[in-house]
Amino acid sequence: MSEFILNVIHRPEMVPEYSATVAGHGKEEDIGDKKLLTESLDIFRTQQQIAHENGLKVTIHMTYASLFNEEAVKIAKEDHETYGDEIALSLLGLPCEQFREKYKTKDFCIWMFSMEDKKAIVDDVFEKFYEIFGVYPQSTGSYYMDAELTNYIKEKYPSVKCAIATCWEEGPKAYHTCNNSWYTLFDGGPWAPWIPSKQNTHAPAADESEDSGIVAIPHLSRDLIACYDGNGSNFGTHPQNVLRGMIYDSKTWEFPYLYNLIDQYRDQEKYNNGYAYNMMFVGPGWMNKMGRWEAPYELLLKSYSDGCKYYGELKKEGKLTDMTMAEFADYYRGKKTYSEPECALWRDILYGSDKQLFWYTDPYMRAGVNMDQGGAVFDLRPYAAKLKWEVGIGTKHVQDASYPFLIQEKYRAGYFTHYAGEGTIRSAKISYEGEETDLCLCRTKAHFSKEGTARILTLDPVEVVFQGLTVKIQTKLYFEEGSGCIRIAREILKMSRPDAKVEINEYMSACYGTTEYPEDMNGIILRCEGESAKEIIYAYKCREESLVNAKAVSAVIPAIETKVSMGALQKEADGAEGYIREGYAFSPMFTLGYKKQVSEKEVFETWLRLEKAD
Repeated sequence: MSEFILNVIHRPEMVPEYSATVAGHGKEEDIGDKKLLTESLDIFRTQQQIAHENGLKVTIHMTYASLFNEEAVKIAKEDHETYGDEIALSLLGLPCEQFREKYKTKDFCIWMFSMEDKKAIVDDVFEKFYEIFGVYPQSTGSYYMDAELTNYIKEKYPSVKCAIATCWEEGPKAYHTCNNSWYTLFDGGPWAPWIPSKQNTHAPAADESEDSGIVAIPHLSRDLIACYDGNGSNFGTHPQNVLRGMIYDSKTWEFPYLYNLIDQYRDQEKYNNGYAYNMMFVGPGWMNKMGRWEAPYELLLKSYSDGCKYYGELKKEGKLTDMTMAEFADYYRGKKTYSEPECALWRDILYGSDKQLFWYTDPYMRAGVNMDQGGAVFDLRPYAAKLKWEVGIGTKHVQDASYPFLIQEKYRAGYFTHYAGEGTIRSAKISYEGEETDLCLCRTKAHFSKEGTARILTLDPVEVVFQGLTVKIQTKLYFEEGSGCIRIAREILKMSRPDAKVEINEYMSACYGTTEYPEDMNGIILRCEGESAKEIIYAYKCREESLVNAKAVSAVIPAIETKVSMGALQKEADGAEGYIREGYAFSPMFTLGYKKQVSEKEVFETWLRLEKAD
């Protein structure tokens, strides 16, 4: 039986991040402005009413400022009693007169404070919540919650079982589309619920010893193509995103893209043992009476009403189950195991292309596969390292909370580069008599299946045409649960000359980083291992080593405590040449690869494994 779970989350911000700017334009800042507070409460009340009219249960994320407002508290208590809404506690919405007076700062992102201040703020907010409601909350959240913050909250306030913990791909792409002014950098996390590890919020826990004690959910359900290619704030299941991206009919005020996005999330149950998830998290600021994003208030109101109506209709038809965050945390704990991955076979629903991506995440990796590039891996995050990455004032990363990548085609070019050098990608090159082509140039489609604990992508065959030879080749990718490994099999189905041989060059071009800017690659250790061993200590000297019948080729990246290795399946390793290649300053990558001559009907299968470096 398939299940589609929905979390609807409202927060009564007294000083909304958008409204305070718009409504107060031309005035001296006054975060206690009574007109602004009244409008914010009116919008919150309207959002609650719309959700309830459509039969939807809400999790109310009380902000610190709202805890000082009797009317906001009254609404929350009444809706908890009447509709079963959960009263939770948000770590957004900190700014208010009381907060500014105590902390003497305009900072409002909880993960950016010093650890000392994080603890003090958490204690202030949680104790104020207890003073008002007589209990501690079961749910909390922010745009991002770092591991140290989560660990402190769970230790001090064990009632918390669920938290909004990251935005999917809210990194440099979003930063640039906000005029380089939105310093919330946390690429590299899951797009769907997960149990974060104690070491790093982005990386799911591998077992009970790593379990942070909470179930994490993302801030909004994003379009898994459009958000990766562009600004995530334009493509999500919050009507505000759809309006900001201007993805609606300006004449009829209809929102087909929003419904298609919700439906595509429903479709993900096919790849996740009959389970799919969606969330909508809204504050009052985007629905202010002065309008927003070139949209009048009437359109803002209609977008939210129509969105809730669509969810409500799905619920009436038995196609959706609405839960509070705390209810969902219990459901998720009963539904999922630590090793079970989250998969998404995603298609373009916005631009009319045939583009198709596959996303995979588990406690060892997050990987993206692009069928428009022949099934190349275009994004790879080594969760196996469980990298301790402290964030906030007083750490090495005041704003940058992203989980580092080994492969990221947007920040490191991918296959298509402007000039000499390489981008980051995991693909294969096919060559014959001096001609060579990369499978990145061969568009295809994928089909998902599951065998035992393996998730399998079977790609439609593609044809590679050389002068004098046509090769039909099929790719399969195997993601073995709990292994930290991706196996890739290339089968030569047919050649126009059955006696011919082609060379398959399986390669991974990689580096590490969190932004577009290169990191220091000095000291990365590249190794070829077989009957003998060859090693390169990275120094930008463009060196290369190889071994026939190599057992493995690897790179150890000390800066991110990661080891990545490649090898050929034992039965096919005979005659395969493993190689390592160092980059240079203009192309600061490293390359791991295997080459082998292959005939018709033969399969060449290689593996890629991620581990924590010793």
